Amino acid sequence: MDREVIVLNEERNVTLTSYIQPVGGKFDNISKRPAIIVIPGGAYQYCSDREAEPVAFAYLKAGYNVFILRYSVGVHATWPNPLSDYEQAMELIRSRADEWNIYKDKIAVIGFSAGGHLAASAATMSKNRPNAAILGYAVTLEYLAKICEHTAPDLVSAVDKDTCPCFLFSTRTDRTVPIENTTKFISALVEHNIAFESHIYSFGPHGFSIGDSSVLKQDVEISNRAKNWVSDSIEWLKEVFGDFGDGDLTKPKYRPRLVDDGEEYLSADCTIGYLMKNQDARNILLPFMKNTMEAIEDIRKWEKVDKSIIESFVSKTTLRNLSGMAGVADEIVEDLDKQLRQIKNQDL
Repeated sequence: MDREVIVLNEERNVTLTSYIQPVGGKFDNISKRPAIIVIPGGAYQYCSDREAEPVAFAYLKAGYNVFILRYSVGVHATWPNPLSDYEQAMELIRSRADEWNIYKDKIAVIGFSAGGHLAASAATMSKNRPNAAILGYAVTLEYLAKICEHTAPDLVSAVDKDTCPCFLFSTRTDRTVPIENTTKFISALVEHNIAFESHIYSFGPHGFSIGDSSVLKQDVEISNRAKNWVSDSIEWLKEVFGDFGDGDLTKPKYRPRLVDDGEEYLSADCTIGYLMKNQDARNILLPFMKNTMEAIEDIRKWEKVDKSIIESFVSKTTLRNLSGMAGVADEIVEDLDKQLRQIKNQDL
């Protein structure tokens, strides 16, 4: 493994520490690796070593190339300096992806507390967005962000349709970063149709890092399950990026968004209500919808439900899901999907 400390900004003491693992040879099933940028916490006053190498080593073991970003803090933390540090780091990694044998489109970011604020900023407002974000007891609400750094932005309002899939973890009893920072960010992800996974553990302190005795004192009260976020996040990344296969990563199992309403072309994974607003899609679907709605209304559990409620439910359901409920053959759905994918989304 090659380790290098790259100075991104000497004046602000910004560095990127790279850990690059070999490919080929004894790793003959690996031609490229996904990567992850680790962003430690520290209230924008310092970068916590407890959330740097201990975290990096977990993802190195999982086969990732890892980078630790020590960003602008203290007097240099005025916004957007920290975000600019991230942008510079991501641009560098993607520019050297071939040299470092990294998939350009499989680079995640993980951040903790204020570092989680920076990671969430990368996910929601950067020019060079990561392909996935892991947010550990992250600061996302404006009032708390401004306690750390008075120029730092609110991130719940920054979530948009281009936000990458997110994995969030925290504890219910965190007294430093209240749980609303996690739950309100989740609500924003739901509102914008962004895929995510979240774990809120029953109790534990702020800043527990990987959650075991190598970083915590023996008398710290924390749920035994809290440390599971490490293995869970690695398994989640396998679903998002794919797992190591025979020279390439396997196909991802995880869709970045639950529905395709905001994609460039329509598809069977758009909601019925969205599809029916487009005249070309409507012409394709009208005969299908007549038969399908009759099948849906025949389902016994709908007998006592007002028809308007059924129609409202259907409008918010994807064509693929509705077809499954109605028992429509897969080949019919795939044919509809193929036709819809020829229609450009008029809302973009």
